[in-house]
Amino acid sequence: MDMGKEIRRLRNDSGLTQEALAAALNVTAQTISKWECGNSIPDVQLLPEIAVFFGVTIDQLFTMSPEQQMERIENRIYSRGLFSEAEQRQLEQQLHVFAENPAQEGRAELLLAVLYNHQAEQYRLLAVEHGKQAVEKTGGDSEAVSELANAWGSYMPDWNVRNHHALIEWFSDYCRRNPANRAAHLWLLDNLIDDRRLAEARQWLEKFAQTDRTFRTPYYRYLIALAAGERGAADAALDELETMEPDWCLGLILGDIYTQRQEYDRAIAWYRRAQELQPSPKFIDGATSIAHICEIRGDPSGAIEAYREILRLLREDWGIVSGEQCEAVERAIQKLR
Repeated sequence: MDMGKEIRRLRNDSGLTQEALAAALNVTAQTISKWECGNSIPDVQLLPEIAVFFGVTIDQLFTMSPEQQMERIENRIYSRGLFSEAEQRQLEQQLHVFAENPAQEGRAELLLAVLYNHQAEQYRLLAVEHGKQAVEKTGGDSEAVSELANAWGSYMPDWNVRNHHALIEWFSDYCRRNPANRAAHLWLLDNLIDDRRLAEARQWLEKFAQTDRTFRTPYYRYLIALAAGERGAADAALDELETMEPDWCLGLILGDIYTQRQEYDRAIAWYRRAQELQPSPKFIDGATSIAHICEIRGDPSGAIEAYREILRLLREDWGIVSGEQCEAVERAIQKLR
């Protein structure tokens, strides 16, 4: 018996509609429907509330498969801020147990990477706040300024620090062994371009273009030409992108391009077009980019509107009404006010 079916049974036995249960749990009816259809599971923080509402124990709600347990862990990671050392060890132990099973080891290793990246990001945010205080309280000490800049992901002028040669070496080897893997090729191209290793980037793009028939090939031609200072070739590639049949991914790409060209009105139009084209559940990338643009332009009301759109998407498309992701958006709104 899975949890969605058990929630449906308990709801029906209680004579409740999905709307009534949703109101009681402060989620949307769409979220309840997703649970009952098995398309998602409740956030771990909601389980005690669901159990109390129906008068059952949490264990009675479901018997989870390993895949469901790992989904629960993933939801827990994304809904929280910094985990304590004890909490992190508990999650690590659970995932290492799953990693011992060949059927789950890939997923478990992925979630370990997600966990460590999550913790690193939370510590980075702490470093930013303490770095700010250090700069203020030391009167702008150069070491404090450097630590704040590093924590905030600042551009590094030193090539020996900012180059990606180790990453490039690893991904180059992986792509030679796995020539059909699109994602790895794109990350390789991104980092070759960022390091201005443009001759190598062109060679890898030629290989990639042999099997790619999407907007990605002209997009990377645009990036390489732009990095090489070949404005005519870059404009030609951009014209090709503009005339392609748009989909939501291409819309986001064009939004990014025009943002970097500081053509903000065109960028916002493409971000909105991307959101229109994207099927549900919709990602929040476009709305987040619009919020950043509005902040850059000194338009707090526009930024607040975009942040409210993010909250709406989280609530209506993902069933997320609480947790660190929502709280971060609310903090951004309060700061703008």
